[in-house]
Amino acid sequence: MAFSKCFCPSTVHSGQYFEGFTSSIRDVLRTKDFQSRESVEKTPEEAKMQIEKENEVKTLEDKVEEEEGVTALWDPDLCDGLHACVHHRQSQLLCAPICTVYRFQSEDKRWLTVREVMSETPLTFSLPRQLLSVLVCEHATRIQEMKELGELPPQWECLRCDVIKHCNHLIGSYQETLVELDRLSASCCLKSSNSKCDKYLQFVPTNLHSQRMEVITSDNISECYEVITFGAPADHHQSFRRGGLSRLVAKTADRAESSMDYSPQELSRVTELLSSLMMLQPLLFGLAEELLSVSLELNTDRLLEVMDSFKQQTELFVHTLNDELVKRALLEIHKTPAPDHSHVSHDITTSSQDSMWANVVRSLHCITIMSNRLVAREDPVQQMTSANGGPNSGRASSSWQELLLPLVVTFRDCVREALGEVRTAVMFVLLQRSLPSNAPHGFPELLQRRHAVFSQALSAAVCGITLKLHRALNQPGFLQQLQTVGLLVQFQGLLSNYGEEAAILEDMEVGVADLRDVTFTLIEAKTEEPEDLLPTLSGMWGSLVVQVPVLSDTFVLLPWELKAGSMIQIHPVFFNIGIGLWNQCQSVTDRNGNTSLQERINLQSCQHLRSYCNSLRDELPNIGGSRSLLDLLDSLECSVESQSRKSGDILRLSAMVCHAVNGVRLTSCKSAEDRTAMSLTLEQCTLLQEFHMLGQHHFNIALDCMRRSRLSWGQMLGCYTRFWLPVCMEGAGDDPTALRRSSCHLYPVAILLVTSHLLVLWLILSLVLLLAQYQ
Repeated sequence: MAFSKCFCPSTVHSGQYFEGFTSSIRDVLRTKDFQSRESVEKTPEEAKMQIEKENEVKTLEDKVEEEEGVTALWDPDLCDGLHACVHHRQSQLLCAPICTVYRFQSEDKRWLTVREVMSETPLTFSLPRQLLSVLVCEHATRIQEMKELGELPPQWECLRCDVIKHCNHLIGSYQETLVELDRLSASCCLKSSNSKCDKYLQFVPTNLHSQRMEVITSDNISECYEVITFGAPADHHQSFRRGGLSRLVAKTADRAESSMDYSPQELSRVTELLSSLMMLQPLLFGLAEELLSVSLELNTDRLLEVMDSFKQQTELFVHTLNDELVKRALLEIHKTPAPDHSHVSHDITTSSQDSMWANVVRSLHCITIMSNRLVAREDPVQQMTSANGGPNSGRASSSWQELLLPLVVTFRDCVREALGEVRTAVMFVLLQRSLPSNAPHGFPELLQRRHAVFSQALSAAVCGITLKLHRALNQPGFLQQLQTVGLLVQFQGLLSNYGEEAAILEDMEVGVADLRDVTFTLIEAKTEEPEDLLPTLSGMWGSLVVQVPVLSDTFVLLPWELKAGSMIQIHPVFFNIGIGLWNQCQSVTDRNGNTSLQERINLQSCQHLRSYCNSLRDELPNIGGSRSLLDLLDSLECSVESQSRKSGDILRLSAMVCHAVNGVRLTSCKSAEDRTAMSLTLEQCTLLQEFHMLGQHHFNIALDCMRRSRLSWGQMLGCYTRFWLPVCMEGAGDDPTALRRSSCHLYPVAILLVTSHLLVLWLILSLVLLLAQYQ
C-alpha cells in the first residue's frame, strides 16, 4: 500500500521521457489493442537503454521517429507475457501486482528485456491466523492434560496452576488477535511499516512482498529470479527495552536448565513414548486375561500362541521403559526435590529405574516358566482326564488357572507401577517445559514474543518456498533435491548492531532458527478455487507441517514419494551485514568493536551452509559438486572469518551460493524500505551481469535506472519524504528544470548510504549552493 502512492502514472511532455516505463499491470492490460513492446534500433553511440511509459507509448513512438529518425517495431509478445503473469496459477498466492519493464544492452550488443513485478500476498494474514489457531488448540490441549494429571504433590500442584493460568492468558490473547485479523484480512493483504507496533498485528510480517525479475533475451529465452522482501521479524509491540529474543532466552535458560535440556523433538518423542506405554497397558492386560481363559481349556497349542503374543508385547513395553529419554525424565523428577525433602541421590534414582522395569521382566519370566511347566504336563493330564472323566478334567483346568492367577496379578501390579512412574515423570517434564518453576517474571510475554517473531519469519518463508515449488516442480533435478537433502532458505539481513536494531537482530536470529523445526509436504488441491490453493498449517509448536496444494495436472507427475506425503526438510541460514541510517550508527558500532552477535550469526550460518552443500554434493554431485560452488563457499568462509564488518562480499557470495543450489532468498531490513530496495536493485543488476552478459558500463546505468524507477524507489521516496527531503514526482504541470533540480538533490542522498563521510560533504555543498542562489 505504501508503494502504490508513488506509482501514479503521469503524462509525457516534450523533452521528457525516461529510459523505461512503470505502471500497474491492470493499466497495461486495460485495452485489448494495446501493444506493449517497442524494438528500437540505435547506433552504438546511442545504445544505452530504451524505456517508455506504457500509457503514452504511441506518443513516445511518434516523438522518437520524428526527432531521431528511429524505426519503432511493435511486438505483442511482451503484452501477452504480462497477461500470462497476471493469470498464472501462482497469482492465487499474489495480489496487487505492480510491473516495470526495462531494456538493457548486453556485451554482445543484444537487447535484454527485464520485467520486474512486485506483488503483495494474502499469506501475510493467512499464515499468522492459522498459526494462532494451532497455538490456541495446543494450549487448550495442554490445559486438559494438566487437569488429567489427578492429585499431585503440593509443589507440583502450584506449578500446574501456574501452567493453566499461563495457557489461559495466551488463549485469550490469541483469540482476541484472531478476531481482529479476520476483520483486517477481509480488506487488505499488507501490513505497512506504520503499523509495526500495533498490538493486533504483532504476528503479521511487515511489508511482505514478492519481487520477481524476469529476463527475456532477444531469442525469447526467459529466466526468472525471485526474492521475498519483508521487515525483519521482530516484536515491536513489546519494544526492546530488555533486549531481543536471543538475550532473553539465554537468561531464561540460565535460570531453568532442566526445561531447556530437551529439544522440541525430544519433548515430542518422550510424549510419544508415554502414549505408546499407555496404549500397551490395556493390550497387556487383555492378553493376560486371555491367558487365564485359555488355561481353562487345557489347549496347549492355544496356550502357546497366546503366550508368544504376550511375550512380544511385554518385551516391547520393557524396551520402551528402557529408552534413554524415559530414563532422563525419571532422573528429572528425582533431581527436583520437594521443599521439605532432601535431594535424592543419583544412585538411588538409578536403582529405582532399573528395578522398575526389572520387576516387569521378572513377572513375565515367572509366567513363562509356569506356562512351560503346564505344557510339559499336558499328556499326563489329558490321559488322566480321558480315564477318569469330567470331574478330573474340571479340577485339572482349575489347577492351571490357580497356578497362573497370582503371577498375572503380580504382573499387572508391576505394569501399573512402572507406567505410573513414567507418566508422572513425563508430565513433570512437560510442566517444566510449559512454565519453568524458577523462570523470571514475564515468561508468558517471552513465549508470546517468540511466537510472534516466528509467525513473521514463517509467513515470509512459506511465501518464498511455495512460489519456488510452484515454479520448479517440472524440474526432475529439483524434485530429487527436495526428496534427498531438502531446500535451502537464505535470509539476508541489513540490520545494524547498534541500539534498537541490535535487539531486532536478536529477535530475527531466534525466529530464523525456529524454522528448522518446520517441514513441508505436497498435497493435491481439491479445487482450483483461490482458498483451496493457499498453504495450510498443521501440527504443534516444534513440529509444524506446511501443506502446499498442487493442481491435479502437476500432482500426478510428481514422484510417488512426494505424492505419498514425504516430508520436505528446509535448511534456513541467516547472514547479516549492518547498514544503519546513513551508515553512521553502524560505523560507530564497528569502531567500538561491538559486532560479536553479527559475527557469530554469520559464522554459524556459514557452517550450516557448508554442511548443506556437503550433503547435496554427496547425494547429487551434478549440483553440489561443481567447482564454481566450492569456490564460492571457500570465498564466503574467508570473508566471514576475516570479520570484515561491512563487507558486501558476504551478502553477494551467500546470494550466489543460494542461486547455485536452487535456494529461496529473503531480504529484510528494519521495515523493508530503503536498505532493502538498495540491496535488491544491486543484486538484480549483479545477476544480469553474471548470467546475462550485462557490461560494466551498462551495469552502472542499469543500477541507476532501476533505483530511480517508481517500482524500486517508490518505498524509498516515501521514506525520504518523511524526513522532509525534496522529492518531486513528474506530473502534467512540472517544470523540467525543477524536476532536474529535485533529482540532483535526491540522488546524492542515496549515495550517502555508502559512507557517513559523504554526509558532511553533502551538507557543505548544499550550503554553498544555497548561498549562491541568494546572491
